[in-house]
Formats: sequence, C-alpha cells, structure tokens
Amino acid sequence: MIRKLRDQVWWAFILLSIGLGVLGTPWVYGLFLTVPLVLLGTYDHFQTRHSLLRNYPIVGHLRFLIEGTGAELRQYIVESNTEGRPFNRDMRSLIYQRSKNVSDKKPFGTELDVYESGYGWLAHSIAPRAVPEAAGKSFRVEVGGPSTTKPYSASLYNISAMSFGSLSGPAICALNKGAAQGGFAHNTGEGGISKYHREFGGDLIWQIGTGYFGCRAADGGFDADHFAEQARWDQVKMIEIKLSQGAKPGHGGILPGKKVTAEIADARRVEVGKTVVSPPFHTAFSSPIELLEFVARLRELSDGKPVGFKLCIGRPHEFFAICKAMVKTGILPDFVTIDGAEGGTGAAPIEFSNHVGLPLKEGVIFAHNALLGIDVRDRVRIAAAGKLVSAFHLATAHAIGADWCNSARGFMFALGCIQAQTCHSNECPVGVATQNPKLARAVVPSDKGERVYHFHHNTVHALADIVAAAGLDHPNKLAPHHVYQRTTETEIHTLASLYPHFERGQLLEDRASPTLQRHWDVAQAETFQPQEHRS
Repeated sequence: MIRKLRDQVWWAFILLSIGLGVLGTPWVYGLFLTVPLVLLGTYDHFQTRHSLLRNYPIVGHLRFLIEGTGAELRQYIVESNTEGRPFNRDMRSLIYQRSKNVSDKKPFGTELDVYESGYGWLAHSIAPRAVPEAAGKSFRVEVGGPSTTKPYSASLYNISAMSFGSLSGPAICALNKGAAQGGFAHNTGEGGISKYHREFGGDLIWQIGTGYFGCRAADGGFDADHFAEQARWDQVKMIEIKLSQGAKPGHGGILPGKKVTAEIADARRVEVGKTVVSPPFHTAFSSPIELLEFVARLRELSDGKPVGFKLCIGRPHEFFAICKAMVKTGILPDFVTIDGAEGGTGAAPIEFSNHVGLPLKEGVIFAHNALLGIDVRDRVRIAAAGKLVSAFHLATAHAIGADWCNSARGFMFALGCIQAQTCHSNECPVGVATQNPKLARAVVPSDKGERVYHFHHNTVHALADIVAAAGLDHPNKLAPHHVYQRTTETEIHTLASLYPHFERGQLLEDRASPTLQRHWDVAQAETFQPQEHRS
C-alpha cells in the first residue's frame, strides 16, 4: 500500500502539471505549485545517497522532517518502545553517524540510568595509552590450528551471517564491497555464495547450514564435490557450520517456492519455484564425534582452510559433550562462534526470539571456560555475535573471552536499514531485505559500500580509543576485571566476580563448580543425549 502511495504521489504531481497546462490554467500556478515538486521527485528517484527517498520520492522527506524538526515527537516514538530502548535511541544514531563518516560525539552526556541494574562500564586507567594509528590493521587475530594449512588473519570486527535471499543482491554487494575495502570478513549466511558475494572480491566466511545450500545434493543432503569446488576459491577464507542461531535456536526454516527466483536457486543449488525446507538438524552428522569428523572432512575438502561451527548455547551438557569428543578424538575446530539469544533475524517466532537460548555474555563465558577446562583454549578461537554494535560492546565481549566479534544489525543499519520491521514481507522500504527489484534498486553498492567500510573503520578506531583509555594496547589484553556491572542500586561487581573463571584443564580433573560438574558428568562424546546421573 505504501509503495503504491509512493508512485501515486509522484505521478499525481506530474499529471497535475500536465493537466493544468492542458486546461489553460495560468502557468504561474503550475510553476509554483507543481513543477518544484516534480523536480524534487525526479531528483529523489535518481539520487543514490538516500535509499528511502530513492524508493519514496517526495513523501520520504516526511521522515527527515520528523527527525529534523520534530525531535520531541521522534523521542516519544522511540521511548514508546520500552524493549531495547538504549539501542534504538543511541546505538542506531551512532551507527548512522559512523557509517556516514560524520562526528559521533554527543552533547550533554549520557541519557542512561547509571543506577539501573545491569548498567555496565569499562574501568579506565589514570595512565591511559596512546591510540594506535593503524588499529584496523593491527587489531587482528590468527585463525587456524595445527591441522590448518591456510590460516586466516581475521579483523576483530566482521559482518555476521546474512544470506542472499534474506537480503537483496545490491545489499550483499554493498556489504562485500565494504569488506573488501576495509580488509574484514563477510559471512555469507546459510544461503550459499551468490554472484553478489563475488562481485567485489571481499573475504568470505562460507556458512554451511542444515539445508547445505551451495553444496546441496539432490536429496537435500551434503554434496562433497560441490562443496570442494567452491570452498577452494581463494575468496573463501573460512568455513562455518551453523548448528543454531541466537534468534531462533532449534528452529528450521521454509523458503516458499514463490520466493525461489533463478538467482536464489543458482546460489543455493535448488530448483526454481520449488519450496525449500531447512530442517532444524543436520543430516551429515548426529553425534559430537561425528560433528568433529565433519569439521575435519570440510577442512580436508577445502584444502586446509579454517573450519569451525556456530551455535547458540542451550543445554550445557551438549556443549560439554562436544568438548569430550575433542578430548577423545583429538580433532579440534579452528573456531567456535557463539551467537547470543539477542541475535536478530527477519523470520523468527516471537517466543524463540524472546525466550529461547542463552544470552551472549553467558554463552561466551561458558564456551571460554569449557575450552579452557579441557586445555584447548589456546588452539580454538571464539567469535561472539549478538547486538555488538559499539566499541563498549566489543570491549566487553573481548573481556569475557571472545577473540573477535561479528555484527549483522550494525552493518544492516550502515546499509540504510530504518527498522521498518517488514523483512518477512518482501516490502523493505529501503531495499535492504527484499527481492523486489523495484525496491532493491534503492541500495546503490558504490555508496552503501562506503558506509559499510566507514562503519567498520570508525567502530574499530573507537575500540582502540576505549582500550587505550583502559591503559592497554590491544583488546586481547582486556579481562573480566576491567568491566563493571551494577547488580542493584547499591551493589557493583566486576564481571570477574560475577561469573566463574576456569583454570586450564580443570574439567579434565573433575573440578568444576557443583552445578557445572553435574552437566560435565552426564555429557557423552558419542551422543548429545545425557547419560543417567551418577549416584
């Protein structure tokens, strides 16, 4: 309906101008009433900087009018959304400013309630360090264990999984252009590697989901030959097996046949116009040991590239079971990506997005302790994902155990997402999450790719700034005791005192806390099912 209004308003002014002239109405009326609007609408339609105006000429200015002169109304609208209020009001503006490479400074100080439970901050030092000039180049982490022949030097901030199909082709192009320009990685999402991922040559992390898109056999299973063909492309730097995602862990997906276009079918290796089901579980493996054997197989098929897996932590004994399988087989993933329950998607049942899965902070700490507890933490990297859009978010993730961070939401906003929340309807007004070519044209990769680059560059620089303020020279020096959190109006604790911290090999010696020890005791390397509790 809104799209029809967009076209109707623009063409109505054009026809009105013509009509006034045909009816003999004085030309002055047409000149001063309609011609300026026709010119404005024409300019809006063809300009490349503002996606909303490109898709909604003339009427799109109403949004900017509200933002510019209706600050009180805008604040009321934002604050009416009580859930996630600080992100909506502060973080979205921060992302827009950094992506447009304009000042992100804010007058009058914080608007957050510093006495609210959960409020956190980084402890600065009275002896801060100088900010490194080339933080984007020096802030990197080497990914790849002893079994890897082609390790990858990853940026500390990368684009999280978003598939072509969920996002438009131009949006994927813009993300990859920014990644290529900034030297950071672009996760393909589970929808396969499309031509849009390859246009600018940015580094790719190829995600393999339960649908095995891009390496899918006729029966829907895994096709090793198709996988090897693409995994050995130089542009593919790492492989990520998706076990679950934070927005809807344990939930599969359905891509209706009407959405399976020729381009999507080509990327996913499925039939055009045929409904495709992604089951909630993998068919290539069914046990912890088989998962690790699959990791080793993909590493071999990809000619020695780093391979890891992504999950949102659910039952603790299941992750412990994978750890026991690592100990038993000696097979290690090169990395584990922890997705927090606060992660987003365009198609999740509200119960899943709100109430299923472990939040990011708890998930990263648990995974870090588990890998430390079996004494493999120095060989397995941890990536963190889930609403990580500011330097403080990144610093906190590093402090609790992450080696690098991923973001989907932040880079979507950099593309021009306005949180219209129509991702599932194919009617995204700014062309980011749609396959409608009339809407997708709003995203111009040459412009939006620059914004993706600037958002990454400015956010990493802000991370360098905040790390230096803490008296450190690299994010990997951050530790739980550097971050404080208010638990009540009168109590403050460091994350080191709030959460457990394991010693190397602690789990192997059965020295976990009583609660976690119970989960460790019932975990089995041969199955994800728990064994009966010991007496």
